[in-house]
Amino acid sequence: MIKLTFCLVRRPEFSREAFQAYWFDHHAPLVASVREALRIRRYVQLHSLPVEASAALRIARAGPEGFDGVAQLWWDSLEDVLSNTHPDAQAAGRTLLEDERKFIDLERSPLWWGEEKVIFG
Repeated sequence: MIKLTFCLVRRPEFSREAFQAYWFDHHAPLVASVREALRIRRYVQLHSLPVEASAALRIARAGPEGFDGVAQLWWDSLEDVLSNTHPDAQAAGRTLLEDERKFIDLERSPLWWGEEKVIFG
């Protein structure tokens, strides 16, 4: 299983609530609409709780500021990811990026590919 993990920081003009609403109500259906073209097997959004909910944990661990959410997308294999060269897949990727620019501070939102290693569950 290959996974893309995307730690999202909202654009400054969005409140956390408005950001999460746009992400869930507008962007998620957009991702779902291109899932076949991009061969995405699974897509999950993890919405952060209010900052106060994690403050004690962050302070105890001397951690950095948190994210507004995390998106995780799964593919069956690296070949499925790399084979997204079809014009439909490329157009789908451009559509998603265009929408992401509307609500995500891309310069402050790290993302990376990884191979899922299940420990339990």
